[in-house]
This record gives sequence, structure tokens and C-alpha cells, in this order.
Amino acid sequence: MFLTLCVFGGPTRAPHAESVARRGVDEASLDAGVDPCVDFYQYACGPWMKSHPIPPDRGTWGRGSELEERNLAVLREILEKAATPDPGRTGVERMIGDFYASCMDEPGIEARGLDPLRPDLQRIAAIKSKKALVAEIARLHSQGVNLGLGREYTGTSLLFRFGSEQDAKDATSVIAVVDQGGLGLPDRDYYFKDDAKSGETRDGYRDHLARVFELLGDSQEGAALAARRVFGIETALARVSLEKVKRRDPLNVYHKMTRKDLKALAPALEWKDYFAAVGAPQTPDLNVAVPDFFKGLDTLLDTAALDDWKDYLRWNLARSSAPVLGRGLAGAGFDFYGKTLGGAREISPRWKRCASLTDVLLGEALGQLYVERTFGAQGKERTLKLVAALEKALRRDIETLPWMTEVTKKQALAKLEAIRNKIGYPDAWRDYRSIRIARDDLAGNVTRARSFEVARRLGKIGRPVDRGEWLMTPPTVNAYYDPQMNNINFPAGILQPPYYDNGADDAANLGGIGSVIGHELTHGFDDQGRKFDPRGNLSDWWTDADAAEFEKRAACLVDEYSAFVAVGDVKHNGRLTLGENTADNGGLRIAYMALEDTLAGVSPPAADRFNPEQRLFIANAQAWCTNYTDEAARLRAQTNEHSLAKYRVNGVVSNMPEFQKAFSCPAASPMVRQDACRVW
Repeated sequence: MFLTLCVFGGPTRAPHAESVARRGVDEASLDAGVDPCVDFYQYACGPWMKSHPIPPDRGTWGRGSELEERNLAVLREILEKAATPDPGRTGVERMIGDFYASCMDEPGIEARGLDPLRPDLQRIAAIKSKKALVAEIARLHSQGVNLGLGREYTGTSLLFRFGSEQDAKDATSVIAVVDQGGLGLPDRDYYFKDDAKSGETRDGYRDHLARVFELLGDSQEGAALAARRVFGIETALARVSLEKVKRRDPLNVYHKMTRKDLKALAPALEWKDYFAAVGAPQTPDLNVAVPDFFKGLDTLLDTAALDDWKDYLRWNLARSSAPVLGRGLAGAGFDFYGKTLGGAREISPRWKRCASLTDVLLGEALGQLYVERTFGAQGKERTLKLVAALEKALRRDIETLPWMTEVTKKQALAKLEAIRNKIGYPDAWRDYRSIRIARDDLAGNVTRARSFEVARRLGKIGRPVDRGEWLMTPPTVNAYYDPQMNNINFPAGILQPPYYDNGADDAANLGGIGSVIGHELTHGFDDQGRKFDPRGNLSDWWTDADAAEFEKRAACLVDEYSAFVAVGDVKHNGRLTLGENTADNGGLRIAYMALEDTLAGVSPPAADRFNPEQRLFIANAQAWCTNYTDEAARLRAQTNEHSLAKYRVNGVVSNMPEFQKAFSCPAASPMVRQDACRVW
């Protein structure tokens, strides 16, 4: 997965070289006082970072953030027009407009206060048995309590997750899956680390829990007790949760079994009743991602007091609903998740939160109008051309790899040939017409939209895979590779300037979008992707010798990135970030190879301050210019599979002799690693 992308255009002709130089590389952002061979990221981004402070509603701010803001502004225009009552509105306009209007109705939301929660709170209060507890968990799951609602709030995970997924060993079918969950902190390790900062975070979290219970009406003493109960349950769940690094191995989260086997594993959960209540199809098999978690959960259900569980349900209900309620709960949620953990100073303006919420819940309805406004047919055509160029470069890279045998190369090339590309938006739009949207009922709209999405996902169980489905909405500024679909996906939201400029040269565009496409292609062959075959099945197609050599080369990247400091005494986890680091390194190398192909047999470009190779590296680095608060840097390093921007630049170029040659770096330069790492 990536963060920034752009569209590619054809070659630029020499008469435009002067304007190309200005538009392809931002020379004003170059730090002339820094040697690119010493710190290339600072050289490419220093002045930009100094002149682009982090806005108060953000914990990070980079060039991808600027694009997100522009996209939000487009969505705002679309939604404000659609929200204006007009008998001429289309059905799609009416749906997204009325939803947005309900979200922007702040006086009405404040007047209703906690009223939208009261029926659920009363149901929880009425629970008298563990059987009734499981029934209430199923009901809340069916209402989508586990579905996140936007950037400023981490998604709730009430006890565990239940949904659908492609069968890892039969990518043509969809099966049910139950997986670990239940934590309010970002990761299991937050509950156990003994450093001072982790202790402060836990104290802050317990204070946050107590504040939420007070907002729900508990006395100060009662709120403190409820907070202790919830934290105790979550700590027990964290103890039996699988670590993030271990979850990176797809074999560690694939344990297919029958429902009967699941019942024997965790009988206290009353699975037959749960599946019926949540609306799951009657299929015999499912994936129990982490069996040990459900063993532990079963014990916890038997041993924890019913009142503890009722407080735990109240907390998850409040947390899940906070973004759509009044300033009290919404503000409390932001203060901990947005400010304490994320480093933002202010909650985003309401219109931004409402535009994002509409995208989260009705994204393919809003996406239709977004695509009409921003994405032409040329965008898809140009992107596909560049994808073909990058695939050609990766093919050459695989064919010439010195460390891989011909047997494994043949399989790798077959997988590359099978990769499919999805550009811009779905071929068929999702139909949301069964969701009732009311202009004066945000909480109800959200519950109905969430319930729709839960039913849609569960409805896929036992059916053939829909290979046209997208996991991101069209306005999203991101891209991804799906190992089971074996496809790369580029939403329209990221296929636009400034990362692609039709007036820029090929070198700059290859440094931007080219490296992104190369990144996604490389994911098909990283530490996770390499374990799936061309059809998307979990299958070992490597010789033992080649697999061992891959692990050896991957270990080099693990060691390199584990030495990088994020903030204070917090370093990156090279094992957690291995897949993204592999893709970053492979992606830029493949983009460089595509540039070689582009330049072969053509006249040299017009004289410029930088040659094409230098422009590729600078454009790539400048796509990553980013500022972080300390909190955001710490959170990212501890929980995110992507490295900080500085190391997505310096960590890559220091492994490339091509960079050393382009900038004439002496062998002892910091940007020239003596023990350079290379997988692809």
C-alpha cells in the first residue's frame, strides 16, 4: 500500500524544457546548503518542510496531505450542492446530500445529546446472563459497531471481528472469518511496555475511559470503577492476541475449521446463536485467524463478572458512536485518539469530518459525482501505459536477478503476467438505495449505513469472488496491491496533480507515479506477496534455496530499517515494515529501469540543471516531504507498516548504486551503504 500517486503522460518535447524544469522538480524546495550525498531527504525537502507547518487538525503534514485537502474541498462542493433541497436532484445526489445535511446539523445533534444511544444502553443494562451478553454482542456487530468512521477515530473492535474474506487457499471462494480484537489502544504491546511513555499513555487512556463513563452519566467513583473494569478486560484480551509482526505471515492467521470445531474451541460464545443473530449464512467452514485468542476469550467470558462485560459493552458503544454525537463524546474521543496519540491540536472543522464520513459510508455514491468532476478517460489510459512500462521493467529485473534460479524465475514471471490493474473507479457502482437516509437523523443514518455494509460483507460468504470489487473509494489518496486478487488498484483520488504533471518530463513522472506503481507491483513479491501464487492462493512456489536467499536478503532490510530512529528512543521495527520497505526499494529501482528504457535510443533532453536520472530521484524524494509531530512519529513507528518519510527516501537511495552514480557520491558518503541491501 502507498500514500501518494499521480497520472503519467507521454514524452515531453525539447521546446518546453524550461517550463518542464520548473514543473517537474520543485527547485524552491531544494536545500542548497545540504549535500545530497549526505542527507538526500533534507536536500530535497528541507525548505518545503520549513515553509509548511503542520495544520492544527493534523498530526502529520506532507504533500499527500495537500492532495487530501484538495480532494476534501471538491467533496465539499459536491455535497453542499447535493444537500440543497431541489426537486431536480438525482437519487444519488439526494442520498449523499441528505446524509451530509444530517451531519452538518450541529444544533440538532447537540439537542439530541445521548438520546440515540439510550435504547442500546438500556439493552445492555438489562443483560442478566452470559447468553444474553453474547446475543447483545451479535446485535451490536450486526449494526456495524466495528466499522470505523474516519481518520480521527480508530475503528472500534468489540471483543472480536467477524466478517468475510477470500479463502487463502482457494481464492475463488469467500468464507467467514473470526479474528482477534477488543482493544481500545492501538496495539497489544501498548498494554505491556514498561517504558515511561507507555506508562503515561496507559494512564491517559484510563483517564479517557473514566471521562467517557462520566459523560454517559456515571458518578466520578462509578466511572473510575468502570474504567478499571474495561482496562482489565482489554489487558486480558491483549495478552492472548497475536503480535503484529507475527500476523504478517499469512500462514499464522489461516486456520480453517468447521463450526463444530469452533464450538469445541470456544464453547462459551454460543456460536450457533451468535451466527444466527448477526445474520451469517449457514456455511460449514470458516477461518479462525487466531485460535489461541478465542481460547483465551472463552476463558475470560467464564471468569469475568457480568457487570465488567456490561461496562465493556457500554464503552465500545460510546466509542463507536462518538463521531456522530454531540461535542462531549466527540471531543473526548478526539482528545485521546487525535491529540494524545496522534499529535493534532484541534479537531477538524465539521465540514471535513462530514465529507469524510459520507465517503466512508456512501463512498461509491459520492464517488460517482467525484469521478465526473475530476477524472477523465485520459487519466485511465495514461496510467495503464505507465503500468505496462513498469511491468516491462520488473520483468527484466526478474529475468536478470543473479540470485534466483530459473525454476523460481519462471513462477515469478507467471505471477507478474497474471497481475491485473484497476484504475480510477469500479466498472459497476454499489447500490445503496435500500438505506433510508433522513436529513434530521445522523445517528440513525450511520447505523443503517453500517448495518447495510455488514450485511453486504456477510452476504458474500459462500459465493464466488467479485473480482470487480474495490477496497477503497474513488476519492481516496492511496493505492494498494491485493495478493489474493493479484491486482494493483489506483483510485481516482490519487491520480492527479501535483504528483503527475502533464507538462513535466518522463523522469519526474517516473520518480512520482512510476515509483508508486513499481511499489505496488513489488508487493506481489515481498515477504507476504511471495507466498501467494498467480491465482491468489497461499502456495509455496519457491525452491528451498531461493526461499533461503530471499530471507537472507530481506534480513538485510530488517537490520537497516531497525536502526532508524523515529523520535526520542523509539526506533523503527524493521520486521513490521519489511513489506513496505521491500516495495519502496523495489519500486524506485524498477522506476529507474523504466527511465533507462524511456531514454534508450532517443536524443538527450535539453540542457537543464539536473539530468534525467537526478530528476527521477529528486521527484521521488519530494513526493515524500512530510512533517510529523512527535506523537504521530511515535505512533507510526510503533504500529504502522510504513517507515517515516525520511527513511522511505534515504533508506532506499542509499541502497542504489544508480543514485551514487547520478550524484557522483564518494564511496564513504552517508547515502552510500557499504553493505547495500537488495531483494528485487
